[in-house]
Amino acid sequence: MKILHVETGRHFLGGPQQVIYLINALRERGHDNILVCPPDSGIDTIAREQEIRVQNLFCAGDLDLPFAYRLAQFIRDQQPDLVHCHSRRGADILGGLAAGFANVPAVVSRRVDNTELRLVAGLRYRPFRKIIAISEAIAGVLRDRGVEDDRIEVIRSAVDADAFGRDPDCRPYWREFGIGEGVFTIAAAGQLIPRKGHRHLLEAAAELKLTHSPFRLVIFGEGYLGNQLRAQASSLGLGDVVQFAGYRDDLDDFIGCFDLFVHPSSAEGLGVAALKAAAAGVAVVGCDAGGMRESVAHEETGLLVEPENADALHEAIVTLIDDDQTRARFGATGRARMQNEFSIATMADQHEALYASVVEAERF
Repeated sequence: MKILHVETGRHFLGGPQQVIYLINALRERGHDNILVCPPDSGIDTIAREQEIRVQNLFCAGDLDLPFAYRLAQFIRDQQPDLVHCHSRRGADILGGLAAGFANVPAVVSRRVDNTELRLVAGLRYRPFRKIIAISEAIAGVLRDRGVEDDRIEVIRSAVDADAFGRDPDCRPYWREFGIGEGVFTIAAAGQLIPRKGHRHLLEAAAELKLTHSPFRLVIFGEGYLGNQLRAQASSLGLGDVVQFAGYRDDLDDFIGCFDLFVHPSSAEGLGVAALKAAAAGVAVVGCDAGGMRESVAHEETGLLVEPENADALHEAIVTLIDDDQTRARFGATGRARMQNEFSIATMADQHEALYASVVEAERF
C-alpha cells in the first residue's frame, strides 16, 4: 500500500513520535510512505534523519484553506491508496477535506480526550472512513459527541520498550541535576499547563518534605504556567528539592534512572510519558482519569489516585517510597506489560489491518 501521512504539529512531542514509529514499522513491512509536514518542524528533522520521504507544506492552522488546496493537489499527484491525518492543528479538518477533493479515502488519529460540540465533531470527522482513538477513554468521548461506533477504532499508542535500558549510566545526569547518593528521585514530565496537574504535585511535595527528606523531584516540560509553578514551588519552600528541567529530547535515555514517576494529569488521552516510564522499569503514580486508567494498571504497575487531590497523591508517593519491594515489582510488571501490550509491532499490525479494510471497502 501507499500511505500519505499528514502531521502538522510544530514540535516533536508524543504524537509526532508515534508517526515516526508507525512509518518505520510500515516501511519494514514493504509499504510506501510519504510524510507531509511543515518545513523546519520537529518531525521534519527527525524524518529526514531517518530517510523517510518528506513533502513540506506550510500550515497556519484550521483556517488555512490554501494548505488544503496544496495538499489536495499533492494527493492527486501522488495517488496514494489512503491518507492518514495524525494531528488536529489543520491536519484533521483540512486534511480530510483535501483527501475528499482528491477522491482518496482517509482516516484520522484522535489523541486528546477534550470534548467539543457535537456539531463541530460531526463536521470534523465527516470526511473520514475511520477515526483511530488511542485509548478507550477517547473512544468514549467520540461516541458521546455522536460519532458512530462502527467508525471508531481503538489503537493504543506504542512505546519502544527495547530502547529503554534497564541499567543506564545515571552518574552524568545526577551530576547535572546536583543529586547526591542515597537521595530518592522522582520525575514528572508533561507540558506546564493546568490539566497536567503540576500544582497538586507541588502541594504533595511540600507534605513529603516534612517527612521523607532527602528526595528530589525533577519536572520536565515547558508551558505557559512555568513561571507560576516556579513561584508556587518557591512559596512552598521547595527550592532545595524541586527542579524545573525544561523540555529534554533525551529524557528517554535516562528516565530509568529515577526511583518513581508521577503523572498528576486530570485529563489525559493515554499518557505516553507514563508508558515510557513503565517501559524503563519505573513504577508510576498517576490520576484515575481518562486514558491513564489504561496506561497504568492499578496495583500492578503503579497506583492511581483521585485527580486534583494533593493528599491522595502524597499518600501514594509515600506508599511507594516506603515499600522498595512493591515499587520494584510494579516496575518489572510495567516493563513486561509495555513489551507485551504496547509494542510498536502490535500498533503497526493494527494500523496495517485497518488500512487494508478501508482500501478494500473502497473497491466495492
